[in-house]
Amino acid sequence: MGIAEWRAQLRRGEVSARELTETHLARIAAVEPSVHAYLEVTAERARADADRIDAARAAGEPLPPLAGVPLAIKDNLCTKGIRTTCSSRMLENFVPPYESTVTERLWAAGAVLLGKTNLDEFAMGSSTETSAFGPSRNPWNPERVPGGSSGGSAAAVAAGECWAALGSDTGGSIRQPASFCGVVGLKPTYGRVSRWGLVAFASSLDQVGPFSTSVADAAEILQAIAGADRRDATCLNAPVPDYSAALGQPVRGLRVGLIRECFDQPGLDPQVKASVLAAAARLESLGCELVEVSCPRFEDGIATYYVIAPSEASANLARYDGVKYGFRAEAPGSGDSLAAMTARSRAQGFGAEVQRRILIGTYALSAGYVDAFYRKAQQVRTLIRRDFDAAFAGVDVLLTPTSPTTAFRFGAHSDDPLAMYLADLLTIPANLAGLPALSLPCGFDQEGLPIGLQLIGDVLQEERLLQVAHAYEQEAKVLEQRPLAALAA
Repeated sequence: MGIAEWRAQLRRGEVSARELTETHLARIAAVEPSVHAYLEVTAERARADADRIDAARAAGEPLPPLAGVPLAIKDNLCTKGIRTTCSSRMLENFVPPYESTVTERLWAAGAVLLGKTNLDEFAMGSSTETSAFGPSRNPWNPERVPGGSSGGSAAAVAAGECWAALGSDTGGSIRQPASFCGVVGLKPTYGRVSRWGLVAFASSLDQVGPFSTSVADAAEILQAIAGADRRDATCLNAPVPDYSAALGQPVRGLRVGLIRECFDQPGLDPQVKASVLAAAARLESLGCELVEVSCPRFEDGIATYYVIAPSEASANLARYDGVKYGFRAEAPGSGDSLAAMTARSRAQGFGAEVQRRILIGTYALSAGYVDAFYRKAQQVRTLIRRDFDAAFAGVDVLLTPTSPTTAFRFGAHSDDPLAMYLADLLTIPANLAGLPALSLPCGFDQEGLPIGLQLIGDVLQEERLLQVAHAYEQEAKVLEQRPLAALAA
């Protein structure tokens, strides 16, 4: 059932929040050895959260919209009194003294915290293989990656280890794992959701969003976390609409743009292309008009992103110096200098991929190169946004594959960073333009692995994305298929 049905049954007293929490904790115990979606399971906190909801219902108090819904939180979102590690040795023992805005809003809405989920270290990766605490596995096939960087959240939802989860998306880190794990993943408009309490990777690109097994549940979670926040200067002061109300609206007459450059990629798996085009045809059968559009600079997104994101990461991660907080390497002798201690702490505390991106970013921002690299990348970013503006002048939503392939095997790209970066080829441009985008399942390849369909909307048009995605989901019913039952054994 969805969150709306659960809420109705809870209010009628037919079910209890404690029962639902215990069901999910039992599921976690059964499948975590195979999936490793969580870095920490907060079982006692979850039971206490659920008991408060049940006590409130028994007392006749009005229940909040997410009352008793068991959620998992990506471990780069600060949770007061609970470790927030970013899957890095650098923050292995960091316990935040404050709550992030999004989690604060979830607890105010009555949600239950099951635990913190695994990710690529500091959200830098596309497979969770860079996690300092070991990778998560794809519930559809444990030999395949769940995607990244929010792979733990996507895997937890797909394996039934939580009802929904939060992730963060800098270049596709919600949508790509959602595609690989066969769930719904939504990246809102930049600024629609507060980033306060999200450990920064690339501040002009990061955005928090939900994973769920249905579009309706994604709308419910977004409703709870969206809105202005005085603590985040980049958060938009715009009214938050009723997202659930958009779900039942007809899609007949809407214009859906197929981005030509996305379907001409040499690395696009033919099975993925065929499945996504079949999904587009299904939308056409519902009354949508398909229109081919061109975004000429779409392919420049990868090069642009891998200048801007590492540059911002270099600045954001400079705070981890072994002095104020985080990992500090032991001094080899009494004559150790501050510079030597900092260098040793960063070398031991950060993994190889994080170090690589810091070095790339530091180089791009260095004197004599900042104009040639960082400033030029920002100019191309503007051109990419203008391409989207031109496309939206004639269509309501844009449609592409979410990822060029289905989930790949562990180690497939370990020695080839460029191949790993190309996994985000189709998701990065939406981040550069600050646009909302959603991935939902549209089929399966010959090995039974999920294929994701990406819908991209104009600024603050999450309603339209959810409307179109829900119409497709209800017609195609792809999510009726579930991850491998063998994992429950």
